[in-house]
Amino acid sequence: MDWILEPWPWYVAGPLIALVMMLLMYFGKSFGVSSTMRTMCSMAGAGKISDFFKFDWKAQIWNIIFICGAIAGGFIAHNYLSAHHVVDLNPKTIASLKSIGIENAGSSFMPDSIFGIDALSDWKTWLFLIVGGLFVGFGSRYAGGCTSGHGISGLSNLQLPSLIAVIGFFIGGIIMTYFILPYIL
Repeated sequence: MDWILEPWPWYVAGPLIALVMMLLMYFGKSFGVSSTMRTMCSMAGAGKISDFFKFDWKAQIWNIIFICGAIAGGFIAHNYLSAHHVVDLNPKTIASLKSIGIENAGSSFMPDSIFGIDALSDWKTWLFLIVGGLFVGFGSRYAGGCTSGHGISGLSNLQLPSLIAVIGFFIGGIIMTYFILPYIL
């Protein structure tokens, strides 16, 4: 039964993602997490403030169900289907992370120094959350979707704007990782 505690190999997970995408296309739906945020804002009454949120959110309720399923699935997978192995990182990576203040790199997938409850007592964490949230929100709106929407749904539909957006996501990630993050941590 140990096989259930291991990550799924690409040849299982990949076709399952493709199957979900084919089902969504069959039913005329497009995948993306940022559209779920739009649905939630519309449900909360944001249509009174902005025309962008004036639409029939009841027709998009499947987005909310999808996100709830993703959250529940992540919780179940982490708490009941994980062996909680130590992450096998290169020693150079661990040393590099320690040099910027991440002490427990490699001990878990999400280091406590960044993702633990104690991190919320640091003003820098709040600054990252607020500024990062604004950038992600603005960027996904400006790009017409989020990384999951463009990278999975848009590319599987062979949409050129999604290809351009995904290339931009990778370039932005490289710039952040190598040129900005080391100086702000």
